[in-house]
Amino acid sequence: MDAEGFLPDARFVASPNFDARPAGCTIDLIVIHAISLPPECFGGPGVEQLFTNCLDPLAHPYYAGIHHLRVSSHFLIRRDGCIEQFVPTIQRAWHAGVSSWGGRERCNDFSIGIELEGSDTQPFDAAQYPALAELIRAIVRRHPISDIAGHCDIAPGRKTDPGPFFDWPLLATLLR
Repeated sequence: MDAEGFLPDARFVASPNFDARPAGCTIDLIVIHAISLPPECFGGPGVEQLFTNCLDPLAHPYYAGIHHLRVSSHFLIRRDGCIEQFVPTIQRAWHAGVSSWGGRERCNDFSIGIELEGSDTQPFDAAQYPALAELIRAIVRRHPISDIAGHCDIAPGRKTDPGPFFDWPLLATLLR
């Protein structure tokens, strides 16, 4: 991870959906998400199109209800383990929404969002876990991360991802 918050090995696709973090904010949380667009479909351009405001509302019935959203994440890990970056880590990506962690509101201010191409209804691909562990290690070398949480943990009752199939024990083992 370089000083600007770019991962050199990631494919960079610039999202317009970010802004500056609050002055003096310490980036100390990683939030794990899951996303698939259309739902339960993997490998297509939907996520990238959503994060770059290019989602065609006529391309799939589900898109009609979400194409207007202005969201992003710092990273997306595809099913094959390839990493895409949308926002440099020193900037605030719009991934968490209404959220709180450790008594602090607005998790976007102090977190880095990592989306895994996946869903709540099926296991993640084995290639995603080592890629996630390596990405977390790179982030930790650049930022003073003290916690890793799921989107469901920072927005309980509103969000369920990364869901019941995410293997937290495996990630912990890979991070040792």
